[in-house]
Amino acid sequence: MEAPVATILLVDDEAPIQRMLEYPLKKDGYEVVIAGDGEEALEKFGAGQFDLVVLDIMLPKLDGLEVCKEIRAKSNVPIVMLTARADEVDKVIGLELGADDYMTKPFSLREFRSRVKAALRRAGMSPNGATNKLDDRKIVAGRVEIDPGKRIVTVDGEEVTLTFMEFEILMALASEPGRVLTREALLERVWGDSAYRDIRTVDVHIRHLREKIEPNASKPEYILTVRNVGYRFRDA
Repeated sequence: MEAPVATILLVDDEAPIQRMLEYPLKKDGYEVVIAGDGEEALEKFGAGQFDLVVLDIMLPKLDGLEVCKEIRAKSNVPIVMLTARADEVDKVIGLELGADDYMTKPFSLREFRSRVKAALRRAGMSPNGATNKLDDRKIVAGRVEIDPGKRIVTVDGEEVTLTFMEFEILMALASEPGRVLTREALLERVWGDSAYRDIRTVDVHIRHLREKIEPNASKPEYILTVRNVGYRFRDA
């Protein structure tokens, strides 16, 4: 039996952009569901099963930031946000709310397709439905336990909820305890490349991770900063 293809929710209120982005996605073998405003996006998300959400910030009825917040409250599905604004604040807010990646308009279709493929690859989906298997060996460090196969993280035996990208960053660091990874290296490992990406993206996710797994986020014990270089996970 043929595996189901990856399904993408594409949210943009401009019909020309919908058509421009839908075509290459379908050509690459994905199923695409389109929503034209924030309320419709939440309605369709609630009614379906999606492997990725492509979400414009500027939407009628309910803006993309609010949609992102609502989706993230109930799902860890990867979210790629689109913005036409030059203001960096929008990008940072999107990441704060749980977006995994963002793209600033105008962008090339080649870059768009690459970002989508990278996001689905990280999520374990390919266009033909094949999944990427993780090493299922558990990682235990002090009070923190990571189960890669189940994508579960517990602290003192209590499960903590991480976004998709938070989990990926934690795995990248914890799988090589003591090794320093630069922000650029984390972008390459987790997002698939560092081109067009702001290194502050990493810092935002690291801060969120610390708030969830550290006893005191201001004095981290697990995810340590190496000044002027990057981050490392504590030695086991």
